Amino acid sequence: MVPLLIVLSGPSGVGKDTLIHKLLLTEPKMRKITTVTTRAPRPGEVDGRDHYFVSLDRFHDLIEEGALLEHARVYDNWYGVPKADVDDSIREGWDVVLRTDIQGAASVKALAPEALTIFISPGDESDLEKRIDKRGAVDSEDRDLRLKTAREEMQAAESFDHVVVNPENDLDTAVESVRRIVEEERGRD
Repeated sequence: MVPLLIVLSGPSGVGKDTLIHKLLLTEPKMRKITTVTTRAPRPGEVDGRDHYFVSLDRFHDLIEEGALLEHARVYDNWYGVPKADVDDSIREGWDVVLRTDIQGAASVKALAPEALTIFISPGDESDLEKRIDKRGAVDSEDRDLRLKTAREEMQAAESFDHVVVNPENDLDTAVESVRRIVEEERGRD
């Protein structure tokens, strides 16, 4: 069986990380690739688990070294996917799941057309607003920017292979939907 390259994307606050965490509990041959970012850790985040937190200079070094599969600036911070982590995991036979923004998903799909792209959508806009508010640590200007960006990102959903709705109070259904999509893709090999 050929390992899958799976890209999960969607608006900020839609629950991508939570969904991936729960998905990994049910998928023993799947590995999440930890992204590199220039932003500061949020409370409870751990370097190397949630992201690799690096300086802006180090991030630019990674770009120059060609060490990132894709990278983008999002909300005044840089994010990227370490190319070696993806390549090593696939070579070892793991299905790989990436959590990217919309730009990153498009970049990965352009580089790897076989990648399976899944857009994670909120139940509705009020659901998304609640999630962003619940996150805290964003001022009203940042909140407004995230909501504006989320509305724009929702327009990109049609360019993904699949769309999965992740309503605030039904994570299990969203996880099961992603798991079924992955199983269907595995069956096509």
